[in-house]
Parts: sequence; C-alpha cells; structure tokens
Amino acid sequence: MKGYKQRIADQLLENKMAGKGAVLIVGPKWCGKTTTAKQQSHSILDLSKRLVLEQSRQMMDINPESLLLGDTPRVIDEWQLIPALWDVVRTEVDERNEFAQFILTGSAVLPDAEDTLHSGTGRIGRLKMRPMSLYESGESKGEVSLNDLFNQADIAVTSHEMPIEQMAFLVCRGGWPQATFLKGNTALDQAEDYLESLLSVDMHRVDKVQRSSERMRYIMRSYARHQGAQCPISMIRSDVLSNDNQSVSDDTITSYLDILNRLFVIEDMPAWNPNLRSKAAIRTSLTRYFIDPSIATAALGIYPSDLINDLNTFGFMFETLVARDIRIYADALNAKVYHFRDSNGLECDIVIHRRDGSYGLCEVKLGGPNNIDAAANSLKAVAANIDTTKMPAPSFLMVITAVGPYAYRRKDGVYVVPIGCLRP
Repeated sequence: MKGYKQRIADQLLENKMAGKGAVLIVGPKWCGKTTTAKQQSHSILDLSKRLVLEQSRQMMDINPESLLLGDTPRVIDEWQLIPALWDVVRTEVDERNEFAQFILTGSAVLPDAEDTLHSGTGRIGRLKMRPMSLYESGESKGEVSLNDLFNQADIAVTSHEMPIEQMAFLVCRGGWPQATFLKGNTALDQAEDYLESLLSVDMHRVDKVQRSSERMRYIMRSYARHQGAQCPISMIRSDVLSNDNQSVSDDTITSYLDILNRLFVIEDMPAWNPNLRSKAAIRTSLTRYFIDPSIATAALGIYPSDLINDLNTFGFMFETLVARDIRIYADALNAKVYHFRDSNGLECDIVIHRRDGSYGLCEVKLGGPNNIDAAANSLKAVAANIDTTKMPAPSFLMVITAVGPYAYRRKDGVYVVPIGCLRP
C-alpha cells in the first residue's frame, strides 16, 4: 500500500496466522489495525460500508457462510457490527481445518460475551496493536537492538542528534499512523480529535450504561496527571470531586476506568515479583499509563512548549512514550513488561521479562549526567538485591533517555540509550 509504514505487528500477524485458522486484531481506534491486516489479506468483507452491512445482515438469515467466501486470508472489517459472525467464523475454521483463513478487525468496541456463543479458544488467535513506536514511525534510527542487549552484546558508541523540542513534539503527537505523515499543529490535532471522539461517541457504545462525558474528561485528566505513578482509585476520585459537583464513589471511578480499558485507551503496567535477597515487601500496585502519551497531553490540554517549560511533567509524559515503545518491542521478543518497587525504596521503571526467563532492567530519564548517574546506581542496587541462586542475573541494565548526544555502554556496564536509537 502506498504510504504504508512497516509495523512490528506485520511479522507478529504472520506468525499468528501460521498457527491459527483466524486472528482477531485488537487495539485502540485509529492505531492501524485494518490497514495492517490488509497487507496480508487476499479478500475483504468491509462492513463499514452501509450497503455491504445491510446486505450482509440479510445474508446472515439466509446463508451466513457465503460471507466468508473469498480468497484467504480474508479480512472481515468491523465484524463486531454483526456479532454472530464470530461463531460463523469459528465454525468455518473448524470445518476447513486450515490455518490463515480469516483476520477480524474493526472498532475497539467489541461485543459482549453473551452476543457470541463460543470464545474461539484454540481456533481464533489474538493480536494486540498499539499506536506506532518511534522505530516504526521513522523517528528512531534503530542503531541499538533490544535483542542484542539480551544477548549481552557490546554496542558501538552511536551519536544521537534529536533535540528536546522534537521529543516534546513526538510525545504530544503520539504514534497515530495518520499523524506520522503530517506536520506541526495538523499532526497534533489527531490526538485531540481522538479524545473528543472518545468522549462524544466511543465511550457510549461500550455498554448500555449511561455515563457522563464530562466526568470521563475529569477522570482522564486525573489519569494524565498520574502517568508513571502507582496512583490509587481514591486519589483519582479526590481529583474528580474537586471538579464534579455530584458525589462519586470508588466503584463509579472503577466503572469508568473499565470503559477505558475496554477501549484500549489505558494500559496499566503490572508489578514484577522477583526473588530478592532481602525480606522487603514487593509493591503490587499497577503503574498508571495511557496506551499513548498523546492521550495524556490532549486530556490536559498541553502542547510541546508546555512540556519544555515544565520538565517534571515532561518526564512523566516521556515515560509513557517509552512504556508504549518498549511494549511494542517486547511483543517482538516474546517478552512481558513490568515495573518494580519494594518497601525499602528500590525501584525500576521497566522490567522486560522474556519467556525464557531472561530479563532486563530499565530506568527512564529525560537526560542529564546527574540523572543518568542516579538512574544507573538505582539499577545496580536492584540488580544487587536479586537472589541469583533462585533466578538468573539481569541480562542488562539500561537507562533510556529522551535526549543525549550518544548511545553507549558505561564503564560499570550500564547502557545509556536514547529512545530515538532503540529497536526490537
């Protein structure tokens, strides 16, 4: 496709299709699910077109299997508009007994479980997509491979020239595929449009419960202020009460956050539970993140110049960008992403844990020699507290920065890598 930027999900989808009869691609609205699916499809049923949708609904009563006829893999876009198609696909996968038959894509708003008869377990694989990483959008040159770090390879000193003003812009623009082709304020508009579409339309399509768009806006503002923190529901509730005249319970806040989860707007980071030498209690609270930093900046109504003038806020928004990118890269490495904190004050922003048991520890900083030294010392303290008689030592320690002239390995072995140099 003209103008298509390669996605890490391209290979992940191909891998999924090699072992499943169908794959469901999920993720936030506008992250490129359908466009990515079309790269590997040979036919499509596009239910976003009104005439096609009307005719397809009629065919569901007459001959539903006819909707699946076509060269495979066949994309069924906006499949959730006819929820019963799920069971038709699942049955057809069973009868054909072949891989790579169907790719289901569409809105982030999926039908309730009672609208389908079968979960599809074993027949229908699942692939999660996010907005684009800096490597996918072309802003990271990818000189440093995360996979190489797991193999404990040395890295050549690599120059990095991204100014802090550009990083602030990338945080506010986000990884929305369409925005990566645009410039200036036009690119920034994409995140604001996403937010307004979410508040005016999408949040009301999830279930039959009537909720306040204005209250959701307050909740998202509070969430934005607590990016990268283990913020309890009670604190979000307190923030909302400062703006909302009506009483709000913790359960109400939780129900609104559930909507954001179901729409793939937020993606909190779970806690890592390693074997430690000390008896310190491991904190198990989730770290709060939007799936893309631009949602946070749009919710707060802030722009690149605001981040430059408030480096503290910039730091938290940058951490959300790094969490997004590392999650995307981790998917390519069969890894999961966690955070770590214990009762003695030891902490690590990001732990990348692979399926084979290897793991890397990362701290996130905007930059600056003093901040990098502090982050490196923190990582070494965490590593020293790992009980290596019960689990392996970390494969690497890395400080991920927003700016800095080089990617390099320090004398103490800690890598310092600007996010604009990283790839899977």
